[in-house]
Amino acid sequence: MRGVPEDRAKRDLHAAFEYLASLPTVKPDRIGSIGWCMGGGYSLDLALQEPTLAADVINYGHLATDTEALKKINAPILGLFGAQDHGITPDDVKKFGAALDQLGKKIDVTIYPDAGHAFENPNNKDGYRADDAANAWQRTVDFLAKTLKQ
Repeated sequence: MRGVPEDRAKRDLHAAFEYLASLPTVKPDRIGSIGWCMGGGYSLDLALQEPTLAADVINYGHLATDTEALKKINAPILGLFGAQDHGITPDDVKKFGAALDQLGKKIDVTIYPDAGHAFENPNNKDGYRADDAANAWQRTVDFLAKTLKQ
């Protein structure tokens, strides 16, 4: 969705959610979202606009700290970030987590000390952290299994 205006992206996210929810093979109360980098930010955007989203995973995506916006989130959130990320800093992540905690939202954040942005991407030759990526993936699988179970 690169180069897509923000309003259009939000409409596209909403349309995708509505489409999934309409499928007879999908349980509308068991829809989760996951994304990496820009997609991680879009995953958060979906949680901000879809009150029935059941789970949300943000892998080093943009964050929000506006209390009024964050009040709209109902989905439990798993956030996976790198301490060496200069775009989404540990301070930003901590502010995000604290804001959600203060609102009583469910959030589980991990900041990997030796990882930077895109540490889960094996194409990121200098920044890929195989052990952290494996841990992040296992945390994601466990979170989604627990959160979306029957």
